[in-house]
Amino acid sequence: MMAENGEYLNPIETISPEELREIQERKFLKQLDYVWERSPFYRRKFKEHGIDRGEIRGLGDLPKLPFTEKDELRRSQEEEPPLGGHAAAPMEDVIRVHSSSGTTGVPTFVGITEHDQRVWTEITARSFFTQGLRRSDVVIHAAGLTFFVGGLPCKDAIERIGATFIPIGTGASDRVVMTAKRLGANALHCTPSYALYLAEYVRSRYKMEPSELGFRKLVVGAEPGGEIPSIRRKLQEDYQCRVTEGLGNSDAAPIIFGECPYQQGMHFCAQEFIVCELIDPDTGEVLEMRDGAEGELVYTLIDRECCPLVRFRTHDRVVVWTSPCECGRTGFRVRCLGRTDDMLIVLGVNVFPSAVKDVVMSFRPRTTGEMVILLDKPGPKVDPPVRIQVEYTRGVTNLEGLKREIEGALRERLVFRAEVELVEEGTLPRHEMKASLIRRLYEEQGPEGAPR
Repeated sequence: MMAENGEYLNPIETISPEELREIQERKFLKQLDYVWERSPFYRRKFKEHGIDRGEIRGLGDLPKLPFTEKDELRRSQEEEPPLGGHAAAPMEDVIRVHSSSGTTGVPTFVGITEHDQRVWTEITARSFFTQGLRRSDVVIHAAGLTFFVGGLPCKDAIERIGATFIPIGTGASDRVVMTAKRLGANALHCTPSYALYLAEYVRSRYKMEPSELGFRKLVVGAEPGGEIPSIRRKLQEDYQCRVTEGLGNSDAAPIIFGECPYQQGMHFCAQEFIVCELIDPDTGEVLEMRDGAEGELVYTLIDRECCPLVRFRTHDRVVVWTSPCECGRTGFRVRCLGRTDDMLIVLGVNVFPSAVKDVVMSFRPRTTGEMVILLDKPGPKVDPPVRIQVEYTRGVTNLEGLKREIEGALRERLVFRAEVELVEEGTLPRHEMKASLIRRLYEEQGPEGAPR
């Protein structure tokens, strides 16, 4: 096992692109045979697209295969319960089931076999190790521990590194404070939303600074936030420690990317388990992985037994770097700009809620940083002005001036017109798990616009 400045959890993290391609080619063809034989969903899907197994001779033929969408997996499970026609292993081989819920709220289940668990543990451990977790660390896990893929699999991964895992979960901030002190915890794993919430909580309830909790490492993920400059700066100031982020996918693997100490993007950590493509989210065209390229991540799992995925559209929009990193890892790096299905289009301008959050955060301390975009009808196209609620801090008196300043900053930096409604501090909800930056009012209304 190796660490910072030349240390790695697995030597494959420094493998050459040519060597990796050879491994991925072999495993891709083996996985494709497996999927063709065992997954009714994919057999039908490939047949409907007129694809024969013999046509796919290597990764160069991957773009011939159709994309897989999340809604297809949801329908697959509804039609062929419990795990769907895309599942390729019988339930007697499944050792654990996780779940995620989409915008409809209908859960999709993800089963894993013993083998799948080992793969998830390896990928997730590499991601944590890349972010700086070590055997000597005592880690408080303040995220979900039940169905959430960022719960028990993260326990497995942190224990794989050899660090001490403290399973607190959500809704127990007093326990976080007590445990941090009594057990000398030096690392916190949670969502960015919870880290912001906890900072407010300890100041209000315990009259102490977040830095007094003693965390030296703050590992965040599961939502946009860790990569937003203003949020990262606030967390670093609050906790007086380094903040790193990871990126995963509930259907593919808990954490697939991790940020090294040089913090020039998150490294791909699933080299021999997942093949990544970058596509234009509008046309589906495959884009070249190169410095500065921007597009949507697509995953093909090449070592999965229970719920394999072929060209799965993540709807995560990222910017990519492939140039060498000082840490020595050869995995390409990404920053997540937001989800393509959350992106709004205002008079042809792409607007990501995370970018709006960054602008609002820049007005601290006059704002708390909390905000929510209000949508009266489904996007992505939104007519200006975009309605945004923003919390102002107690004691601010010139609300009209603040409102104009925020609207001006949004227009200047993000090139769209907003209608900002300032609301009192404490009005908007705080989140211990994933925070939603969009409130879809049309989903809260009954017939003819009446509230449900």
